[in-house]
Amino acid sequence: MTVPEGTSRSVSVPRLRILWSFARPHRRSLALALVLALVGSGTGLATPMVTKGVLDALGGSQSLRGPLTALLLLLVVGSAVTYWQWTLIGTLGERVVLRARESMVRRFLRATVTAVTRRPPGELVTRVTSDTVLLHQAATGAPVGLINAVVMLLGTLVLMAVLDLVLLGTVAAAVVVVGVLFAVLMPGIATAQQRAQDHLGRLGGNLEGALRAIRTVKAGRAEDRTAERIVADARTSAEHGVRAVRREALAWTIALAGIQLAIILVLGVGAWRVAEGALEVSSLIAFLLYAFGLMDPISELSQNVTALQSGIAAAERIRETEDLESEDLESEEEDDDGVRVPVPAPAPVPAREAAAPDTPVLELRDVTAAYGPDAEPAVRGVGLAIPRRGHTAIVGPSGAGKTTLFSLVLRFLEPTGGELLLDGRPYRDHTHDEIRSRLAYVEQDTPVVPGTIRDNLLLARPDATDAELRRVLREVRLAEKIDALDDGLDTPLSGAAVSGGERQRIALARALLRTPDVLLLDEATAQLDGLTEAAVQACVRSRAAGGAVVTIAHRLSTVIDADTIVVMEAGRVRARGSHAELLATDALYRELVEALRIAAHPQSV
Repeated sequence: MTVPEGTSRSVSVPRLRILWSFARPHRRSLALALVLALVGSGTGLATPMVTKGVLDALGGSQSLRGPLTALLLLLVVGSAVTYWQWTLIGTLGERVVLRARESMVRRFLRATVTAVTRRPPGELVTRVTSDTVLLHQAATGAPVGLINAVVMLLGTLVLMAVLDLVLLGTVAAAVVVVGVLFAVLMPGIATAQQRAQDHLGRLGGNLEGALRAIRTVKAGRAEDRTAERIVADARTSAEHGVRAVRREALAWTIALAGIQLAIILVLGVGAWRVAEGALEVSSLIAFLLYAFGLMDPISELSQNVTALQSGIAAAERIRETEDLESEDLESEEEDDDGVRVPVPAPAPVPAREAAAPDTPVLELRDVTAAYGPDAEPAVRGVGLAIPRRGHTAIVGPSGAGKTTLFSLVLRFLEPTGGELLLDGRPYRDHTHDEIRSRLAYVEQDTPVVPGTIRDNLLLARPDATDAELRRVLREVRLAEKIDALDDGLDTPLSGAAVSGGERQRIALARALLRTPDVLLLDEATAQLDGLTEAAVQACVRSRAAGGAVVTIAHRLSTVIDADTIVVMEAGRVRARGSHAELLATDALYRELVEALRIAAHPQSV
């Protein structure tokens, strides 16, 4: 959320409600923390009065045992209560952060692909890591601290009034001036902090993207240019941060100067009243103790208002993630802790009948789809039937709509027209999980999921045995490579730990482990050497004999082995048939073959 220049970001009731939504599940513990804070403040307020009693007893030659015992008791009770309060507030803060992070992580992973990819991944990561930290103090300690500071400030002024009204007037004037100046300066601090946080989020998104493309950046000798674009957001964030710091420094300087001036006036006026006999020396000393302690509630007020400003800005950014559209959800509700959680929509449960053998396992009927309400359709009027067995290859120039078809089949994208069917039943009668449980997908970029080789293989089938893992690894010719590793299947993987070809083979092994009804391959052999590709193609042929295999094809071996080849152009199915049929009847297919330097006759390869 970007705040226009000049827009006030002061603490308002609607914005406080957003922050309170994070704290509300812990309201009982917060109430206890507030009671503890007030008890601790009460011991602090009582100390100057007891000190006055010590001085009076000393002046009257009375026993000091009672007042000193009272001071010691106040110290012990105050210390114990303060420890309990700080521990409780710190624990609550960690719980609030944990719940916010857990909620966002689950929401991101349950959101639609379109909703998640619309934002830079680094920005979403910043919401989970950086923004939630600001909630730690703002949603728990700040509300308690504000109430406690107000009570302590009022209590201090009341006890000052008990000691001397004339001196109270001197201090009250300073407090009013400080309060007015704080009220004027705080909205500007909030605005600067909000903008600093926004640019920090952009920094995270841009940096994450640059690191993903680090090889491209270096190959283009663009390190400095890329760094400059990323650092621009860091500079802007720092500028707003400095602006906030300057305003805070001004507020603090005014506060300190105001209180110090008040203390000087109290000393002067108090000494004059003592000399006139209108005030006891012990009362003046007690009053000065309250005056020196006046900075504590003012400091606490300032710190907690600042924490609230930052926390509210973070809470708003976190709540924005709730707008991400989720899959298989019809609403949200609050759980027992008051946290908004997605409610799965009830899945339709029509009677499940075995589909006829000649019913396509997948079918697209006059499907049209776009990547946004105002975007041009990526596919138009596509009709396609995938038989239960056999290999279907999809070819076409870039932008023809091949990957969009996969997104529709996997339900990453919803059609704007027409319908898809699984076993003859419309997709709307299935949940996302039901559809994807029948499919396995190997994407072209073959990203490695964080974790070990075993974690990657077990991603879609966590109950697979080691024997099954070794079987699929042998099929993709990775078994010997993994056996040679010190930790074998438990070797951690990272983007730089494996080659592109090995990533493809791990992803393919993961898909083969599922034994799916439909295997979707987005050119899963693009980075493999000839021998390994031949072994993988043998796996594909074996799977096509017992189930459906659909590939987006860019290589001769994939095209020739296919039972049916579908040619796409400009989002439409242009032609379909075998390799030989299309060479003879479709000009675009011949151009594609020639562009890829594919021989016109399979036997010549």
